[in-house]
Amino acid sequence: MLIYSAGLRVSEVVRTKIEHLNTERGLLVIRNAKGKKDRHSILSDKILEYLKEYIKIYQPESWLFYSGKNKKKHINKRSVEKIFTKFKLISKINVNATTHTLRHSFATHLLEKGTDIRFIQELLGHKDIKTTEIYTHVTKTNIAKIKSPLDDL
Repeated sequence: MLIYSAGLRVSEVVRTKIEHLNTERGLLVIRNAKGKKDRHSILSDKILEYLKEYIKIYQPESWLFYSGKNKKKHINKRSVEKIFTKFKLISKINVNATTHTLRHSFATHLLEKGTDIRFIQELLGHKDIKTTEIYTHVTKTNIAKIKSPLDDL
């Protein structure tokens, strides 16, 4: 859920620390992301509720998602991918989906809701807008929803 909520890469979600969460502003700081840069992303109200409950139950010390019983070490990427695969099978969703599909869906859904692609670029941490454009695809349904400027005259 956190990957989809904030458009994270798996490598970013595993390295998330509790101190990176800004629950008051609904933001997440992603430290040392791809390109060794820090960035901010958004957190949904829903994920904040789940995270509060998760923290209450599991009491992580530093890493939000720790490895097994070792709270000093973060969970590894492969473990996240295995968890995703397990729940994908249980839910019977698209068998070709990967954890990266969640990041792609985050960008696509924001674009479909009318979010400016430059904001999406910033949230994803892309240096070049062309990289962000790869995440987005135009559907015939979306094209059909576009209103001609002539109709406003």
